[in-house]
Amino acid sequence: MKTHQHPEIIQGGMGVNTSSYVLANRVSSLGQLGTLSGTILEGVLVHELQNGDKGGHIRRALSTFPFPNISESVIKKFYVEGGAPKDIPIKRVQMFNTDPPDLLISTVICANYAYVWLAKEGHKNPVSINYLEKVAMPHIYAITGAMLADVDFITMGAGIPLQIPEVMNSIFESKVAQYRIPVIGTSITSFTMTFDTQKFFGEKLNIKKIPKFIPIISSNLLATMLIQKLPPGSIYGFVVEEPTAGGHNAPPRNKLSYGEKDYVDYKKLSELGLPFWIGGGYATPGALNRAIQIGAEGIQVGSIFALSEESGMNPSIRKEVRRLGFRGELKIRTDMRISPTGFPFKVIELPGTISEANVYESRSRICNIGGLVSLYEKSDGKIGRRCAAEPIDKFLNKGGKIEETIGRGCLCNGLFSTASKNSDFEPMVVTIGDDVRFLQKLMTNENSDYNVREVISYLLGAL
Repeated sequence: MKTHQHPEIIQGGMGVNTSSYVLANRVSSLGQLGTLSGTILEGVLVHELQNGDKGGHIRRALSTFPFPNISESVIKKFYVEGGAPKDIPIKRVQMFNTDPPDLLISTVICANYAYVWLAKEGHKNPVSINYLEKVAMPHIYAITGAMLADVDFITMGAGIPLQIPEVMNSIFESKVAQYRIPVIGTSITSFTMTFDTQKFFGEKLNIKKIPKFIPIISSNLLATMLIQKLPPGSIYGFVVEEPTAGGHNAPPRNKLSYGEKDYVDYKKLSELGLPFWIGGGYATPGALNRAIQIGAEGIQVGSIFALSEESGMNPSIRKEVRRLGFRGELKIRTDMRISPTGFPFKVIELPGTISEANVYESRSRICNIGGLVSLYEKSDGKIGRRCAAEPIDKFLNKGGKIEETIGRGCLCNGLFSTASKNSDFEPMVVTIGDDVRFLQKLMTNENSDYNVREVISYLLGAL
């Protein structure tokens, strides 16, 4: 019989604030690994401060920040007592560039600190934060904030996260952290973001530990490559996401559809000697048992938590998705075009969302958050930013190709809309995994709900 040295359940780090601190806190407090979504947390923080920080949670967390001059500057800039009036445009976080101003850096650090702190509040169990490798420019600052809050794990997918262990080591040792970002160009092919923490804060950081690193993979090849290229001990374990998982998926090998080569050989993965968890349609007690039988420590599940009452998803959308899923009427497609990353992205077909052709065509194209921009070499030798979801004329003027724009949407704004974070610029884009049969087990009728405790009890066979 296998003893459970590690958590059997890792909660997925979903969307923009779908995996909120409330959700992560609840999962971890119940003995499993809660995961905070680290995607564009600075935007989430600014939204909450502009809306009056109801309950005072952000200010409570930032009152513990070790550099009060920095946290106070962020609060002073964005906090509006009682919330900003509806008829006055709210202040928004600045888009990232290769030379971010100090206020933007401070906001990113404070956001990651505050939300990790809140996810850890009131219990002593580990908490994880999840980042997308593709959202690259904030990484060195975001990880600094998370480590200042004593985050226990970092998971990362949507790319090849080879640079993360060195970033964490540099931050821990108060050395200059670096993150190299690809540049589309001929004479310039990469740009390195740098962050001298000692210079920025005026002293060495007092960080307790280096978080354990869990890359999210979809192939044996990537697992082997990461182990071979990184120093021993850099990787704690792996999360394997199969093609049925929600959010971004790894592109299929043949570029058209998923086949046999797109699945992991778990016997070979076990031979690498590191713990792993499997995600993508594993949200049942039987699937958890199967995962353990083939060598996994357990499962990563997202959708089942995304539809729980503690998630950060818009409550009305969450209720409608549950209703349709319970009735067996939920339609989910793997959209090969919507994401500017070029990665396939799971989309629920819902009225009024970007999944509808008429909604997609009638909207105005936008890129004003910039989480998924690509860097490119300009004709003057400088580095610019472009996104295949931005207005087509702008994209073409920056050297982009028209075929790159077809079917693209602004995931940044779409996911902010789904999280009720007042994005007026893009309709919702709602993502979930293919398998929602768990709804029949957790709901008594199409209008009922469920919570995190019920999810964990169900998955562990105790419900």
